[in-house]
Amino acid sequence: MFKTRLISGIILVAAAIALLTLGGTVLAAGLGLISLIGMFELYRTVKAEKSLLGLVGYAAGVIYYLLLVFSGDPTVDSLPVIFFVAFLMLLMAVYVFAFPKYEAGQVMTVFFGLIYVAVMLSYIYRTRVMEGGQLLVWLVFLSSWGCDTCAYCVGMLIGKHKMAPKLSPKKSVEGGIGGVVGAGILGAIYGAIFGGSMEAALHSPVVDCVIICMVGAVISQIGDLAASAIKRNHGVKDYGKLIPGHGGILDRFDSVIFVAPGIYYTIILLTEGVQALSRFLGA
Repeated sequence: MFKTRLISGIILVAAAIALLTLGGTVLAAGLGLISLIGMFELYRTVKAEKSLLGLVGYAAGVIYYLLLVFSGDPTVDSLPVIFFVAFLMLLMAVYVFAFPKYEAGQVMTVFFGLIYVAVMLSYIYRTRVMEGGQLLVWLVFLSSWGCDTCAYCVGMLIGKHKMAPKLSPKKSVEGGIGGVVGAGILGAIYGAIFGGSMEAALHSPVVDCVIICMVGAVISQIGDLAASAIKRNHGVKDYGKLIPGHGGILDRFDSVIFVAPGIYYTIILLTEGVQALSRFLGA
């Protein structure tokens, strides 16, 4: 089992390196495909994965990524609200004209799936295309997967107090703290190594990378537990079996889904906050 998990992990890391290095439409296409698989796994929990509702959800996911890539500056939240309103209206149309084939809970899950999987994962692409994004985007995975590893190691060594016993009995408060601290240390190392190349994007690369990674680590654990909560509610052990030793896409990317937008907005707050303070002091 460990060997299978290790091999799968290496392949995942290699795929992530390839997509993040190439960036652009290749990264967007890769994230779009991952999103569709993740949406399929989520829709399967409410038995909507092969229904007309599910097809509408998948189509919306594809259209969303096309809009993201071709509608202008992807670092700006410029996608029209009408897209999401139209998506909801279309889902409701399917719901009422096929009534009573679908339940309201299925409609809500299909709508939720677009936001939870496709939109939140798209912030990896948004981070990649911002100034200095070639290096900043790695902080998403450094904080997420780094936190997982550090939390596991610390939890195994000194973990005593359960963090969320009804959701994940093996997670401990000590492990959670270790994950945040460990992610911060990794961020400091990353900032020290690549800080010179990030000065145009970050004012204090080492300090900023520490803050970004620690914020990402906290969000990472919330994302992990949120995915577990959804599985518990629907009596599901794993979302899928696509990745041997890891489960499905949502099992492996549950924390990344939350971390991506968290990292993106933390970077914006750090950069724009410093700029606003400089303008204020200089006034």
